[in-house]
Amino acid sequence: MKHSRLIFVSISLSLLMMGCKEDVLPKPKAMLRLDYPAAEYVETDVDCAYTFDRNISSNITENKECSLVLDYPQMKGAIFLTYKKVDGNIRELMIDAEKLTYEHVVKADQIAPVEYKHPEEKVYGKFFEVTGNAASQSQFYVTDSTDHFVTGSLYFYAKPNYDSILPAAMYLQNDIRNIMESLKWKK
Repeated sequence: MKHSRLIFVSISLSLLMMGCKEDVLPKPKAMLRLDYPAAEYVETDVDCAYTFDRNISSNITENKECSLVLDYPQMKGAIFLTYKKVDGNIRELMIDAEKLTYEHVVKADQIAPVEYKHPEEKVYGKFFEVTGNAASQSQFYVTDSTDHFVTGSLYFYAKPNYDSILPAAMYLQNDIRNIMESLKWKK
């Protein structure tokens, strides 16, 4: 009888302990939230044939012949701007700019071009949004068609993973659009 009582108590305690466990629930899916500062723009102060408004969260570096780098350390990315003088070669410059963009087609899911025109400032160009795991997420060029030509590219200092860099890419694409919209040629 003692033996059956001991078995009964053991089984009862085992059942009681198993019943006290919390239900295991899977973790809900979550999205990484990246907050970037609200964009504030100031006019560039460089000795070049053009000027534009840049985000104050970028660090500007001037290289030879008015080629600029807007570095965004918080996002580990940069916008590279290259200036070229037009000397009757506008067609070749435009073809080269588009060719550079379409070299990313191997890794890109899509390349969406959008034309840009600001006739009052004589600024014409094209913006290319590159989606997918391409090395550059955005490319653009602007020109006055007679004297000046500027190309720009967005690159991140990391292996391209579109899902991971998408928030930063969208933020910097807005800065690129602002560069295009605020660009003015110096007389």
